[in-house]
Amino acid sequence: MAIDGKWNLTIKTPMGDQTGVLTLKQEGDALTGEMTGPAGATPIENGAVEGDVLKWHAKVTSPMPITLEFEGKQDGDNLSGSVKLGAFGNSTFSGVAA
Repeated sequence: MAIDGKWNLTIKTPMGDQTGVLTLKQEGDALTGEMTGPAGATPIENGAVEGDVLKWHAKVTSPMPITLEFEGKQDGDNLSGSVKLGAFGNSTFSGVAA
């Protein structure tokens, strides 16, 4: 799986689609990187690769402090999966290689 690189990310939220750039680097089962968007950059935390499943968390502060919990898969130049929006329930995300 060639997950390393930049991904144009779209997160479906109750406040509409939120977009940004996700930068990922895989080393063994560890996944590191950062998410950048209109509110700035935040490092990803708890990043892991479990088989073909990618997992990571991102703490954002705008428009409100919340920890986003991602779980998804890569299919070629695409990423997709689910994201837990803290107290706002679950939603989906998608990404395409930048």
